[in-house]
Amino acid sequence: MIKKRHGSNFDDFLREEGLLEVVEAAALKKVIAVALAKTMKRKHVSVAALAKKLGTSRAAVNRVLDEQNTSITLHTLTKAASAVGCRLKLEIVAA
Repeated sequence: MIKKRHGSNFDDFLREEGLLEVVEAAALKKVIAVALAKTMKRKHVSVAALAKKLGTSRAAVNRVLDEQNTSITLHTLTKAASAVGCRLKLEIVAA
């Protein structure tokens, strides 16, 4: 016998609290930062080397790699991905 669930799901809770978009942005940034860091490691690209390729500082690259920093522009993410031989792909999907 399958029990019926009562109440709402976690997304509904986050939406009610006004936090859904914040949490989703943080999760997306974490995925991007981890993927970029893994690619850098696999290709033996240091933070300093990536900064040099991008014409920026190590601190700026560290902000891109910071899983908590969601204020990075799409332009910056696209440039960072390109500098390690990748491309950034985002989708908008129906809720």
